[in-house]
Amino acid sequence: MIDEAHPLTDRRLRTPRAAAVAGILFSVLLSTGYILIRISIPADPSDGGVWLEERAGTVALALSMVPIAGIAFLWFIGVVRDRIGAFEDRFFSSVFFGSGLLYLGMTFVSAALAGGLLAAYGVEAEKLFASGVYTFARGVMWRVTNIYALRMSSVFMFSLGTIWVRTRTMPRWLAFLTYGLALILLVSTGLSLWVTLIFPIWVLIISVYILVLNLRTRGTADGLSVTAESQP
Repeated sequence: MIDEAHPLTDRRLRTPRAAAVAGILFSVLLSTGYILIRISIPADPSDGGVWLEERAGTVALALSMVPIAGIAFLWFIGVVRDRIGAFEDRFFSSVFFGSGLLYLGMTFVSAALAGGLLAAYGVEAEKLFASGVYTFARGVMWRVTNIYALRMSSVFMFSLGTIWVRTRTMPRWLAFLTYGLALILLVSTGLSLWVTLIFPIWVLIISVYILVLNLRTRGTADGLSVTAESQP
């Protein structure tokens, strides 16, 4: 039954002010995972697979961070959408939300392939290389991460920057910074594998800005509340 003293409008869920911490968590975990993978797995997808024996533990540690980072990224998307609020445009929001999910899905696929190689090497190392499965999986991992996922992160940033410019829910300098970084991701195939760190670092910048802004807003609101209560 509905309590008449507390209407439904008073029960709606509100985004926690500290929810932007999820974006920071995503950035730290994914950046750490990328760095561990970059120093463990050769950039050349046609490598001989030596890392499976020498760097297996490091790669396994990096892969264990990916699912948690993915969950945090979903929270980050929720925080960004809450920031936009009623100004959200269906067209750009669909592109923004869809590209974010595609980026996350491709990141999971690449991590799953790496985990599959580790598992296969522990069971049938010789067959893994003789069958050509290793070469195929490494090629897919490289293309998924450095071509397709990178492009989706660029689209994610472009669409979100456009939303910010149109709605003015974020500073224009932050929107134009987003455009610049997105352009780098769009044209950077083959330039440097470390370019993949641009996206999580960008998420870190956005998350810190939103977190600080939310805490300031809360402090101002609390100050006004105390002042109002102290007045006769």
